[in-house]
Amino acid sequence: MGEGPTVDMCLGGRDISEPRLSPDGSTIAFVARSAGGAAQIVLVPSRGGPERILATAVTPTTGRGRNGGVMCWMPDGSSIIHVGTDNTLWSQPVPGGVARRLATFDASVEGPVCSPDAGQVIVSVDRGSIWAVSTAGEGRPRRLDDGRHDFCLDPAVLIDDDSVRVAWQAWSVPDMPWDRSVIASVPLVGGEVSIDHGTGQIQQVGTGPNGSTLCLRDDTGWLNLWLDGECLVDEDHEHGGPTWGPAQRSWALSPDGSTVAFTRNEGGFGRLCVVDIQTRDVHEVARGVHGQLHWSGEILTALRSGARTPTQVVAYRTTGSPDAWERSVIAVGPSAGWEHLELDEPEQHEAVGADGAIVPLRRYGAGNGRVIINVHGGPTDQWEVEFMPRIAYWCARGWDIVVPDPRGSTGHGRAHMQALRGGWGRDDVVDVRTVARFVHDQGWSTPSTTVVMGSSSGGMAALGVAIDGGDLIGGCVALYPVSEPADLAERSHRFEAHYALGLIGPHGDDAYRQRSIIRRAASISVPVLLLHGSDDPVVPADQSRRLAAAITAAGGAVVHEEFTGEGHGFRHPENRRAEYRMVGEFLDRVRSGRTVTGQ
Repeated sequence: MGEGPTVDMCLGGRDISEPRLSPDGSTIAFVARSAGGAAQIVLVPSRGGPERILATAVTPTTGRGRNGGVMCWMPDGSSIIHVGTDNTLWSQPVPGGVARRLATFDASVEGPVCSPDAGQVIVSVDRGSIWAVSTAGEGRPRRLDDGRHDFCLDPAVLIDDDSVRVAWQAWSVPDMPWDRSVIASVPLVGGEVSIDHGTGQIQQVGTGPNGSTLCLRDDTGWLNLWLDGECLVDEDHEHGGPTWGPAQRSWALSPDGSTVAFTRNEGGFGRLCVVDIQTRDVHEVARGVHGQLHWSGEILTALRSGARTPTQVVAYRTTGSPDAWERSVIAVGPSAGWEHLELDEPEQHEAVGADGAIVPLRRYGAGNGRVIINVHGGPTDQWEVEFMPRIAYWCARGWDIVVPDPRGSTGHGRAHMQALRGGWGRDDVVDVRTVARFVHDQGWSTPSTTVVMGSSSGGMAALGVAIDGGDLIGGCVALYPVSEPADLAERSHRFEAHYALGLIGPHGDDAYRQRSIIRRAASISVPVLLLHGSDDPVVPADQSRRLAAAITAAGGAVVHEEFTGEGHGFRHPENRRAEYRMVGEFLDRVRSGRTVTGQ
């Protein structure tokens, strides 16, 4: 692929999220955070122009990936309502002025949306309740949900001719939102909560034309766009991802209510599309993974990314035929230099296991006879074909990167996602082993030049392959991995504490013992690199401490490093730099056959 990126390029730049158009369509606000820095709200003209930082009284929170939930515009465009990192809610005048604190909560606040009269802002708190807050600072916040669900997320305001309702996604233990969820709603003025449900998940509810309701549902087996009780775009592609956070916004209604822009996942590749509500005709607008769609006036804005496209805020001028819409790049997240590199776009393949299970995968090919099988986390998730500096970095250094979608992954329909229920730590491991055999059969690498790598749940899958896996791989890299799933119910954060109930079984089930990586550490027959953050709220760091000790006691080879102050994933530049260095040294040792020793 020619000259590759440097570590500085991978670490530089900024994360950008949640572009939101002002009501008149003239200005785009988005959230930006530099590496290791604090988040800021940035303002830029929707036709392009200089960026300005919106001064805020407190540091705003930040979205993650294609999720948002940080801010919204007031209906008249006079101010932005945003969430602070200290669980506060603020009204910040635009382009500047004295901010007003609207409320303080005792838990995390997400997803602000304003009522049509601008009198109230609706938020979710601790992903467990929905509250209305006066924008004039009058009275105390008012709870809208009735407490019947364990989780409430992603509030939206539904507008009809004679009523205004607040709706949100809700679900209860033992389900996760992608297993089974409902849309709950209540009149803004107060009243009884009503429930709308399908056969599986419902998410991203919002107002459609003439008082109708738009949302995503997977009743057909695919997470598609629905209008009221009917599938609007019925196709074997998904139109959104799993609800790992608020305000995903993978669809947007045109201002005149005639069309809906939506995202499509084509086997991990992304595309922006538009459907005519009356004719149901679908038009393809542009390739690339899109998210955070927002339509105001003649402008549709989005986050856009791809294997060769650094993450950017774009604005489409929605005049004329959709396939001729003019696209402008408004802001870019990654550092300069990426646009001059010949980045690889992956090939799609399928591996078939001995049990007949099909495992989709994507290969970024360097063609030098060595492969990293990189397993995504979740496990209910997917690495779509978007800008991923780590993949570009290792590919440029001669490694093929193979990204599998084992059972439990999204992007391939509900059946593939649900196929991991009861089988976490077993069936996904089988699938990754299937991919390793496929890699060897294709001649891309040999066992000694194949490394399996994963983070979080993907780290558990990688370690599962490493158990008695010397015939398939030469080494394993596990970043903040789950190595004792029974431990998560007591010590993981609230959102995921019950996750294993569906993925493995009820607490106390013998399957937890059978799938414990720590208990089976003596069977790990290849070198392991183990990295974890000391303050990880999802997977406690002592899981990796205990695993490293167990591997060492059994005479295995392990390098274990714990990064002080890091959580579930590494953010501080010095620690991320150390990650690249340590992974590079480990890969070199595995490839050369040199001994990998602990530190």
